[in-house]
Amino acid sequence: MEKNETVQLQWDELRQFLSSEQIDAFREKFLEIHPYDQALFFMDQPEAIRLEIYNFLSPEETADIMENIELEDIEPYFTEMDPRYAAMVFAEMSTDDAVDILNELDKDKVVSFLTIMDDEAAEEIKELLHYEEKTAGSIMTTEYMAIYQTQTVKETMAVLKEEAPEAETIYYMYVLDEDKHLVGVLSLRDLIIADNDVLIKEIMSEKIVSVSVAEDQEDVARMIRDYDFLALPVVDFQHHLLGIITVDDILDVMDEEASDDYSKLAGVSDMDRPNDTALLSAKKRLPWLIILLFLGMLTASLIGRFEDALSVAPVLAIFIPLIAGMAGNTGTQALAVAVRGLATGEYGKQGKLKLIVREALTGLITGTVCGIVITGIIYLWKGEFFLGVLVGLSIMATLIVATLAGSLVPIVMDKFHIDPAVASGPFITTINDIISILIYFGMATAFMSFLI
Repeated sequence: MEKNETVQLQWDELRQFLSSEQIDAFREKFLEIHPYDQALFFMDQPEAIRLEIYNFLSPEETADIMENIELEDIEPYFTEMDPRYAAMVFAEMSTDDAVDILNELDKDKVVSFLTIMDDEAAEEIKELLHYEEKTAGSIMTTEYMAIYQTQTVKETMAVLKEEAPEAETIYYMYVLDEDKHLVGVLSLRDLIIADNDVLIKEIMSEKIVSVSVAEDQEDVARMIRDYDFLALPVVDFQHHLLGIITVDDILDVMDEEASDDYSKLAGVSDMDRPNDTALLSAKKRLPWLIILLFLGMLTASLIGRFEDALSVAPVLAIFIPLIAGMAGNTGTQALAVAVRGLATGEYGKQGKLKLIVREALTGLITGTVCGIVITGIIYLWKGEFFLGVLVGLSIMATLIVATLAGSLVPIVMDKFHIDPAVASGPFITTINDIISILIYFGMATAFMSFLI
């Protein structure tokens, strides 16, 4: 039997238990499946059924479901819950996950939930809420294993057994001195194989890689990728341990950043979601379209300035879309290469210069080849050698400039600490349209006597 058929039968059985209010049967069957699959079933139900599910599950069990739902989709579920129940769910969630969700909610709702919540859980959440979004502090968790360098292995094992159920991960233990400075890290493997009477400071590693609490989340993601860590400690300016960032949180960051960059490259303020209405989708897309509309009018006005040239040689109009299209395509190619390199941190100062030189040479080669090809085609098609030379030279110059623009614009934006993805495909295409029109008609004016 196919997997999807099995899942469908499972879901039908769960719905039957819900409709007949067989609480024990539903709980037994539902809690057998993975929390991710529980979340899929939960999201597929109408609100009335979801309200029943809240009655059948404890806050801790509901928290497992909420941690497996995409952040941008989760607000309606907490809105429909009874506020006291929602507050208990937040208290049962991992602190970093709870903070991520609360950052998506209205401030008055956040205050309400924190007021109702258990004091200890509320304090832990408040500690993280004040950190700026998209920094290490905003995505770290305070549920980690901290031990002291003066402890023995035996004492540490006792601490581990007591605190491990509440920790996000136990594969790394972070070693502190008496002033709670981070001085080392110890793996679970090294702890297990060490003798009971050995001090932690004798077996810990002092080669610590940590991040500042104010570090940008993209930089943190690159560090975890480069070092292949499962977790990374977060410290303040005095090197006190504040929390850790785990690899599962970084996967969410990478997905969020990739989606954000893709949105900007597509000229959309935020990616459309399957449940978005047509009005909401239009609202996301309109800002860039309005900007591009005005830039398009600038292109049209430039063409209007060369009306005399077009009246003398109307054949010039045929090749406007060709030259503008080639400029937009090659500019977008160079833009994609530059934005990807900047996003992944591949280019240092020398790397950026190398990129610019390489793109200039690429533009020269592709422009020359395309220029020669189009010159031959126009000569064979129209029998006009000078017209072919004009379009060929225009293509060559346009491709060189467009390729350079596609690589330079994001590099300049990055230098001024502006997200390079803002130099979106539609934006760079429109800019290159303007440049290509100026080049084409500038050369046409110079070649006019030959064309006539």
